[in-house]
Amino acid sequence: MTEPAESPPTARQWLGLVAVAAGVALIVVDLTIVNVILAPIIEDLSIGSSEAQWIQESYAITFAALLLVTGRLSDLHGARRIFLLGLVVFGATSLLAALAPSGGLLILARFVQGVGGAMMLPTSLALLNATFTGRARGQAFAVWGSTIGAAAAVGPLLGGWLADISWRWAFGINIPLVALIVWGVLRYLDVSPRTRGRIDGVGAVLSAVGLGLLSFVLIEGRTYGWLTTTKPLEVGAFSWSGGLSPVFVALIMSALALGAFWRRQAVLSRAGDEPLMDVGLFSIRSFRNGNFVTLMVGLGEFGIIAVLPLWLQFALGYSAFEAGLALVALAAGSFAASGASFPMAATVSALAQVRIGLVLEAAGLTMLALIASTDSAWWLIAVALFVYGIGVGFATAQVTNIVLVDVPERSGGQASGIQSAARELGSALGIALLTTLFFSTLASGVTDRLTREGLSTDEAERIGGVVTDSAGSVIDALAAQPRTASAAEAAREAMAVGVQVTGYVCAGLLLLALAATLFMSPKARKGAGTRAGTVDAGPEARGKDLGERTAARPPE
Repeated sequence: MTEPAESPPTARQWLGLVAVAAGVALIVVDLTIVNVILAPIIEDLSIGSSEAQWIQESYAITFAALLLVTGRLSDLHGARRIFLLGLVVFGATSLLAALAPSGGLLILARFVQGVGGAMMLPTSLALLNATFTGRARGQAFAVWGSTIGAAAAVGPLLGGWLADISWRWAFGINIPLVALIVWGVLRYLDVSPRTRGRIDGVGAVLSAVGLGLLSFVLIEGRTYGWLTTTKPLEVGAFSWSGGLSPVFVALIMSALALGAFWRRQAVLSRAGDEPLMDVGLFSIRSFRNGNFVTLMVGLGEFGIIAVLPLWLQFALGYSAFEAGLALVALAAGSFAASGASFPMAATVSALAQVRIGLVLEAAGLTMLALIASTDSAWWLIAVALFVYGIGVGFATAQVTNIVLVDVPERSGGQASGIQSAARELGSALGIALLTTLFFSTLASGVTDRLTREGLSTDEAERIGGVVTDSAGSVIDALAAQPRTASAAEAAREAMAVGVQVTGYVCAGLLLLALAATLFMSPKARKGAGTRAGTVDAGPEARGKDLGERTAARPPE
């Protein structure tokens, strides 16, 4: 089949891209900003560590739990409609969070805010996939991906600045921005087409429970213990304080729910019914391997961002704002890659750009691991993060293009939801893996150093536990006392080693993702750029038209 002539995108389409990218930036910033403003929230609302933990993590849990559901909803009801509804939910709950008089109400706001975020991320991809074609689609995905990378890095900086004014502005600032984005979406994006069908209610419940519990496991494993309970889990009047860890029980329940979900989707797919997630998508090589790359990129990006501020603040002595400022180099690199990808699109395929990005990410993290110490120069850190940011910009931007290249357009919502879930689970896995590595290295480093200096094993382990439980925030207090000054120095050295270990591990995982790109479909290797579903998608997609069971329905 002859490929249709490609018409250049209009100014209206580019302005629509700006609106979508701004919406994506909001939801990503809110994943990272709370880490920095948590201390003033605790002080202002007089809450305990348990409530603080839920304020921090509730958004991410509901966000991950609903990505598959909202991806399917965007197919059935139109991506623009679901994106707008997500914006309204996100804005309303931001207002509730900004005005929250208690920890309980703030936790509720964060839970529901995650629902709004989950409605926006997969639908943003579906909107771009439907709005742009050819080379312009690759450029739109480049802006989208670079926005995610930059927003993740800017979150701590924005949080550090707003913490000096009022933590409430971290949520309040969203409200006028949401209003502006809603206006931009309505004005510059066309009404989205819909497909005829229904949502699999049982599958929706199973996926939400399975993904939500899995996110809880990955986020809270280190806190409550992986097998046995190390810290009581308190939710209101309920307390889980002994025996098997709630994390282990949640892992078993998640495995059962996701196993039942996969089986149900496979049965519905074979029967020609309407599954929430058509498992036939995973028979498409570019989609399957591209999602693995997505997971690995998310793992590295958010995992290292969770660790770096601790080293910058407590080992190198940066303020929260200065630590956030150091991460701006990452954001700058990401946007630089986005700008470079525009002229490169004519001669360099999306897959080649992803490979370049993965190599640069691994190089930047290796550089960071090599320079990490107790007195690393700011400019060296900035250079390493800039290189890493360029890699994030290329890899994050164009991986979406290769994931969706062989997916029929009418299945774009489902496919976008799956990719968004892969990205979010990669982020949660990265935070779980890298923070566990980091804190294990921190605890053992402090204990070993103090034991060598003559302290008893029990006392050395006690101090190591105190440092680890505080995430390093007690280092300055330890340094102020002559009796514990050596413990502070040991903690700083152990933090530097922790950054080295996490940097090398993360670089290795990104190289594993690079290997996965060697097994892409011929179309992905040649270059993703045409509109999926409008041209001959090759042998892998032919005969697997995942939307042939649904007839087109008029726009919203």
